[in-house]
Amino acid sequence: MSAQDFADNDLWASLPVPAVIVDANDVIVDVNPAAEGFLNASTKHLIGTPVWDKLAIDAPLEESFERARRYGTPLFVNDVDVGTGDRPPLQCNLQVSPMQGRDEQMLLLISPRELAGRLTQSQSVKSAAKSAIGMAEMLAHEIKNPLAGITGAAQLLSMNLSAEDNELTDLIVEETRRIVKLLEQVEQFGNLTLPARQPINLHDVLDRARRSALLGPAAQMTIVEQYDPSLPPAWGDPDQLQQVFANLIRNASEAAGEGGGKITLHTYYERAFRLRRSDGSGQTLPLQIEVIDDGPGLPEDLRGDVFDPFVSGRENGTGLGLALVSKIISDHDGWIAVTSVPGRTVFRISLPMVPKSAAD
Repeated sequence: MSAQDFADNDLWASLPVPAVIVDANDVIVDVNPAAEGFLNASTKHLIGTPVWDKLAIDAPLEESFERARRYGTPLFVNDVDVGTGDRPPLQCNLQVSPMQGRDEQMLLLISPRELAGRLTQSQSVKSAAKSAIGMAEMLAHEIKNPLAGITGAAQLLSMNLSAEDNELTDLIVEETRRIVKLLEQVEQFGNLTLPARQPINLHDVLDRARRSALLGPAAQMTIVEQYDPSLPPAWGDPDQLQQVFANLIRNASEAAGEGGGKITLHTYYERAFRLRRSDGSGQTLPLQIEVIDDGPGLPEDLRGDVFDPFVSGRENGTGLGLALVSKIISDHDGWIAVTSVPGRTVFRISLPMVPKSAAD
């Protein structure tokens, strides 16, 4: 069976990780759909191209590659940075296997660790967060009533106190109001309704969020649009998704500080992205939206927990903004992830297209 016969096999097309077949000269013979998405190029464009022109691997692999070909043994390389020129390098695990009887052809499998992490979401963490929010929501209403009494009492006391003592009553009023605001956000988080889903143009939703942000929190920012004009409609609630994008733009603006900075809104189609859930079911999420900023980046100790409730890297932050974003995306059967280094933070959202039943 030829390499093309192998590539035509259903198993080849359904491989969830990028796979590339190269000939004896390391020229690409074929790629699977997942590799098309990873390399951001079509099979027709990639065939006949030297593989090292398309993959930048932070390791001296050529000799090991040739040794595996010569002796017919597989090669495994873990935790290596792999870039494509179109996006920042991803840490990946590589497997190179000779294809027996196929003229020294080799099969290269690329397993991005970032994608693997996204596809193995921890249900225990989500369950704990849900329980914490449920308890906080239940207490919020009861706490707000005595806080209103404390605020009123402090305001009455201030009428008969000196200016120096009034500083203390003003502090009481200010802090109680801040707590009430936090409790209202907790109630909003717990009472969020399920999305009223419909076919939507993501670029229209992004544009509304962008224009609103430029009139407020992002007034000092430069917002750049990098949209894929052929992006299909998404299946979602336009108002809730606008809230998601507005929150992410606001966070990027606040991280930049008074000096401002640049925010890039990037959309593209990646048909290889598939979310595998804990029950074994799966769903394709090909619509990708990235909100990218050039700010200082997330604190290293918070990067893995930024979507958990009450986790915040800002002084006096409530830690509910990104938790709300994560909840909305989860209700849309989507996925959100973040990568962050100083000078580049990327929030990436993956959403489903309109299902065929709704499209019909």
